[in-house]
Amino acid sequence: MTPKAPPSLVRRLIALAAGWCLLLLIATGLVLTASFHSAAIDRFDHALSDDMDDLYAGASVGPDGDVFAPPITDVRATRVYSGKYWEIAELKSDGKLHSIQGGRSRSLWDADDLPASPSVIKDLIAKPNGRVFYDGAGPHDQLLRIAAMRRVLAGPKGATGVPVIFMAAEDRKPIEDDSRRFSVTTTVALLIVGIGLIAGVVLQVRVGLSPLFSMGRELASVRTGRLDRLEGVYPSELQPLADELNALVEHNREVVERQRTHVGNLAHALKTPLSAMLMEASAHPGQLADVVERQAEIMRGHVDHHLRRARAAARSQSLGERTLIAPVLEELARMLEKVYRAKDLDIDPGVDGLAFAGERQDLLEMAGNLLENACKWSRAEVRASLEVESETFTLVVEDDGPGLPADKRAEVLRRGARLDESAPGSGLGLAIVDDLSRAYGGALTLEDSPLGGLKASLVLPRSKA
Repeated sequence: MTPKAPPSLVRRLIALAAGWCLLLLIATGLVLTASFHSAAIDRFDHALSDDMDDLYAGASVGPDGDVFAPPITDVRATRVYSGKYWEIAELKSDGKLHSIQGGRSRSLWDADDLPASPSVIKDLIAKPNGRVFYDGAGPHDQLLRIAAMRRVLAGPKGATGVPVIFMAAEDRKPIEDDSRRFSVTTTVALLIVGIGLIAGVVLQVRVGLSPLFSMGRELASVRTGRLDRLEGVYPSELQPLADELNALVEHNREVVERQRTHVGNLAHALKTPLSAMLMEASAHPGQLADVVERQAEIMRGHVDHHLRRARAAARSQSLGERTLIAPVLEELARMLEKVYRAKDLDIDPGVDGLAFAGERQDLLEMAGNLLENACKWSRAEVRASLEVESETFTLVVEDDGPGLPADKRAEVLRRGARLDESAPGSGLGLAIVDDLSRAYGGALTLEDSPLGGLKASLVLPRSKA
């Protein structure tokens, strides 16, 4: 199962800012569109109020109590179904409005009277001098904006006033068209603003977090050995972190150095008594001296092995160790070619720049043990090559010797194990390679080689340039 990628701080900041900007822009767009639509309706209602005022100002009552409509000069009101309408009506006893004689605009033609629902009539009665605005269906199902008001026209001298309903209406389509155009324009404008804001957020996040990215790159350089400490100048919020990291790196170096010192002291403390025992055994030959000398040599080999392993473990905890591989392999190839002149050595030094994340002495010891072991047991041919991965590299050493049975491979990796007692050596070579590789987080595997002998594959961490 592929591990889940860690969340990105940059992506999180950009997503949060973009979401917030989007929410604000949508809310702004809705508020602006609603405000524009409301303002357009208000302007429309104001124009309708003016039309009703003109009707009211020009209307009159005759001697017999008949209401006469004023002459309206608006051209739109004279065109049939033009969308501009007016009407003067009286409220009859049946509770409905009935237009007076000649009290309709020519634009209504043969259509029904302007609509007025019972609730509208009720509002007009409740507000004798008020104005009522509402929507209704006009000729050809046009959606109309209608204004109505109830006024009492003075009759002849001594006569009772006549209550009259004045109504003006106009097609709402211009309002809806203006609102739609405003909505589209506002959407485009806010979209451009939104893109600009998101671009600004991305730039702000990238620029704002650039010191953090720079710190990460410097830390990688410290880890790979290109830098000894963080050297950049960081903002006040990050400088304490940089100082603490530098202090941690320095503390790590001090700890490793103390470990190395302790290992060196232990080596000196153990080797001196062993050397004294060997000198005494040499000075007093005999059966006991032979036993002491042989066991002391074995003890010295084990001490060297464990001290070497301890040093490697200490070095593997240190930051910044880096060793180029090609020079080490070339040095080993020159040395082995002098010793094993009769054998065909094919040692590929690898690509330039490929580096081991560890100390040179450890790489020299691991590669040297593998190559020397292959040369010692080969008949005529030894081949060494490198296989590179993203985080590791593998040193493959093959020979055409007698090989090693599968059931014996684990045994030779044990300290001091020797399958052939007649061959020179302490039996620690492959065990040392195995222990050192494990100290660096690597591994040593033994297999059959296509050449007919043994194939040793040493996997070690790679230091990236």
